[in-house]
Amino acid sequence: MSDVTSAVGRRRDVIGLERVLAGALGADAVSVEAAARAAASRDWADMSPILAARLPAGLADVVAYPGNARELAVAVGFAHAHRVPVTTRGKGTGNYGQAIPLQDGLVIDTTRCSAIIEVGPGWIHAEAGATFVALEAAARASGQEMAIIPSTVGSTIGGFLAGGAGGTGSIENGATWDGYVHALDVVPCTDEATPVRVEGGATRPMIHAYGTTGVIATATVALRPRRDWTAILASFDGSDRAAAVGVGRAWLGLDPVPRLVSLDEPGIVATYPADPALPVGRYSLRAIVDASSVQAASAEVIEAGGRVESVRPTGPALLTSLSFNHTTHRVRKARPEMCHLQVAGDVLLDDPDVVRDVLPDTILHFDGFRGPDGVMFGGMHMSRFTTAQALTAGIEQLRSLGVVVDSPHTWELSHALDVIRPAAARFDPDGLLNPGKLPVALDPTSPLP
Repeated sequence: MSDVTSAVGRRRDVIGLERVLAGALGADAVSVEAAARAAASRDWADMSPILAARLPAGLADVVAYPGNARELAVAVGFAHAHRVPVTTRGKGTGNYGQAIPLQDGLVIDTTRCSAIIEVGPGWIHAEAGATFVALEAAARASGQEMAIIPSTVGSTIGGFLAGGAGGTGSIENGATWDGYVHALDVVPCTDEATPVRVEGGATRPMIHAYGTTGVIATATVALRPRRDWTAILASFDGSDRAAAVGVGRAWLGLDPVPRLVSLDEPGIVATYPADPALPVGRYSLRAIVDASSVQAASAEVIEAGGRVESVRPTGPALLTSLSFNHTTHRVRKARPEMCHLQVAGDVLLDDPDVVRDVLPDTILHFDGFRGPDGVMFGGMHMSRFTTAQALTAGIEQLRSLGVVVDSPHTWELSHALDVIRPAAARFDPDGLLNPGKLPVALDPTSPLP
């Protein structure tokens, strides 16, 4: 079949899909308008200069806006019947192209699937498009709170589970795959497209898999008892890095466990909105702590020669917006020449000068999280971008120094492929879900390309 004939046939499938979707979901739940298609084909991939150079990378042929989990399953089933690629998205706040439809086709916008179905002791069950603002409000009304919240709180639960990893609450609760997810209703990309309930550890292949292992229709995730959180903002002299790091590590061990601890070098602080509690030229150490821990946290700062700049009972939302990849968004808004790497490793804290020699104008941001080896700091390594080749070489040099580097400059999956591939074969046998994101598995018996 010629490329022209194939393209015509594919377009005919898309037109047929549009018609059946409009009939099943309603005309207002389907769009082929240029503006809607463009909006549904973007996320925050332009935070990476390497990915930005490859944009636009795909354009939805049709966009569906199902109103509930049942309609979402209907859309997936129709797409499979017409053999049209499917990319699912929430708010599109992913940082490396998770929601970009590289092979066009159908984009399913889940934001109308926003029902919070039930809240129980230690869990909340909601549709994929429920935002964390709504989830946290529902949890708090029951005397509980979300175990983990992303730094962009307007994100949806489905989008976060499919594309994110951690956030506020990760000091105590780890990453999204560390027991956070109790159950998922997953729609397979088959003609039947009947949601499948997946529970406990069996949810791992669907977490941080970019929707390649089935479409998340509903999620049940962990809650914790509601706490009385307060923000504490401290600072240290620009030359007293050791004190800032030492107190930061002490704060990670506070009891009760903080919901968030963040540490910024002066170069990061300079990119933040003006705030008297974020003095320019000083290290900024911030935490969301239980109100009962404020005195102990403050004493650590004063003993180390730092300043407690502010204690704000209404400040946790600000601190969440100054954490994890939201920091990258702020830094690049102020300094667009900068690019980021997701990093971890003690050398970043204990010998930063050797790290600075690798890439130009390096500045570092840290957040606490619980990893396989216990509670530690990881964060964002920011440097001035020159070329893709220089950045790639820099990543290898950082790794040789003992830095764990997760590159945000590719939209191909790299985590847990040993469990993601079998699940993708089960839930997406024809390879229609977000194609281009799951790397092709090489046959180990075949010659290298």
